[in-house]
Amino acid sequence: QVQLVESGGGSVTAGGSLRLSCVASEYAHRIGCWGWFRQALGKEREWVARIYSGGGLIDYADSVKGRFTISQHNARNAVYLQMNSLKPEDTATYYCAATTFGSCANVDDYEYWGQGTQVTVSS
Repeated sequence: QVQLVESGGGSVTAGGSLRLSCVASEYAHRIGCWGWFRQALGKEREWVARIYSGGGLIDYADSVKGRFTISQHNARNAVYLQMNSLKPEDTATYYCAATTFGSCANVDDYEYWGQGTQVTVSS
């Protein structure tokens, strides 16, 4: 069983930056793809970014492209989300997710989820 623990959320003003971290407790070597999702109050969970383990594929939602960067620790047991030029509309609970399967395009593809970390961006 893979357990994911996120950290790094907080409150910033618009234009600021935050770096989220997600660490897999064990069995990280089984993870084929990592993703970041977010869910704003009253809205559905939306995909933000994904990375295949080893960095083979990196992909972003249009809403964050050019501002957010997903990366993986060299040991492959953690991923990060560097968020720059934050906007109030980025306010949400951010979730790390992982899957041992090859497909990770949709929320239903992910097997493991973290507990979420809150990001609040004020104008």
